[in-house]
Amino acid sequence: MGPLTLLTFIPAVGAVVVALLPKERPNWVRWTSLATTAIVLAIALSLYPQFDTGKVGINDAASFQFVENASWIPAYNINYSVGVDGLSFPMVLLTALLCFLCIPASWKIDKFVRGYHAMFLLLETGMIGTFVSLDFFLFYVFWEIMLLPMYFLIGIWGGPRRVYAAIKFFLYTLVGSVLMLIVMLVLYFNVRDPATGQHTFNMLHMMGQMNHGGILDLNFVRILMFFGLYIGFAIKVPVFPFHTWLPDAHVEAPTAISVILAGVLLKMGTYGFLRISFPILPDMTRNFAGFLAFMGMVNIIYGAFCAMAQTDLKKLVAYSSISHMGYVMLAMSALTPAGMNGAVLQMFNHGTITAMLFLLVGVIYDRAHHREIAGFGGLANVMPKYLGITALAFFASLGLPGLSGFISEMLCFLGAFPVWRTFTIISIGGIIITAAYLLWTLQRMFFGATNPKYESLPDINGRELFTLIPLAVIVIVLGIWPQPVLGLMNSSMTYLSHLVSQVGVIP
Repeated sequence: MGPLTLLTFIPAVGAVVVALLPKERPNWVRWTSLATTAIVLAIALSLYPQFDTGKVGINDAASFQFVENASWIPAYNINYSVGVDGLSFPMVLLTALLCFLCIPASWKIDKFVRGYHAMFLLLETGMIGTFVSLDFFLFYVFWEIMLLPMYFLIGIWGGPRRVYAAIKFFLYTLVGSVLMLIVMLVLYFNVRDPATGQHTFNMLHMMGQMNHGGILDLNFVRILMFFGLYIGFAIKVPVFPFHTWLPDAHVEAPTAISVILAGVLLKMGTYGFLRISFPILPDMTRNFAGFLAFMGMVNIIYGAFCAMAQTDLKKLVAYSSISHMGYVMLAMSALTPAGMNGAVLQMFNHGTITAMLFLLVGVIYDRAHHREIAGFGGLANVMPKYLGITALAFFASLGLPGLSGFISEMLCFLGAFPVWRTFTIISIGGIIITAAYLLWTLQRMFFGATNPKYESLPDINGRELFTLIPLAVIVIVLGIWPQPVLGLMNSSMTYLSHLVSQVGVIP
């Protein structure tokens, strides 16, 4: 059993163990979950020094590392095939880290504790499985596995409107999944394994254009497939106008689930574009790259203006995520090496920064039991440590030089500007709007006269610092020296750029 299989299924085993523990021992459940996620993180980190950053490619077996293959359903040529490259490995690291930090953030959950932690660990299996899958059928199974635990985590442990938010999330995501399923079946029946001639779900064979046949030779079919995948992945990102499920889900979800939603699940949308849409349909990607860039620009500006209008701190951070995922869309649509690298680095950096922001929202909500920005004031006098970490997260989110958000946003703009000048110039305005709403929020919450109701609020505690300090360190280190993450992805993303733009690589 290889390391990727362990990474994927240890959380599922942990979920079963947690479900069998006595309900009278909630701390046993919490510590078992923490130990499970710690083991997953340790395995992921142990792979880091073994990862070969010089491997070039993205569409053949030699491009991937730690590969495992086994026949699963031989009658239909469905295989258990997993591996990682420079696109997926940073996402695996991010998922393992955030899941580990979310368990301490969930320590105060006291309703159906076993059920909560079992669902959370099952969700981790779905997320890691999605990132490591090289078989489209397997990818789809893990993609769907994520849907059920997230539905229950929001619908049972969420806020007052949790059922509405959970159903909305489920329906939106299910629509996207159905469209993806249709495209997957079309590909299966029109792509053949070059070695055996059988129909195949192998994504690497699907990336080889010489393996395409049948109706895939029809231009309008490829257009329909591209937009089927676009809607499926755009709902997850989410891209305007498929974004309306996200603010509701964030506001109602428990703190740790908001962290996973913004830190990992949104990235699966852009990951889907880069792993599936771009290399399997490179001609359609080139034809509609301008459309993708335009939608990225819309996300940046629209999300930023919506964030500025919010009075609820959690909803502000939710709309901020919509805006920041627009940078990923804009950068990857340029199809340049700098744009591709910037997009994936932004996915990683936004995952750590937005995780900090949602954890910080949870800290103040636990104390004040509300999230209304105008209801605070003068918190700097009462919670100086909380102010310091919040200021760091806000400055990283607005792209202050020296912090990780700046590096990834600059790479996005550097990659996009030569190709989409007008869209990029307009999108840069999003930085100004972001700075405006974050600094305005900082001023209203922390400065001025202290609200008498909150003069005795306790400052941030050790458990909360345990979840925030690692993310703060990453934000600072990658802001000064991004190479530890950028180096992982450079070869794969440069190759993908050449593959899609047909420069120097024959697919």
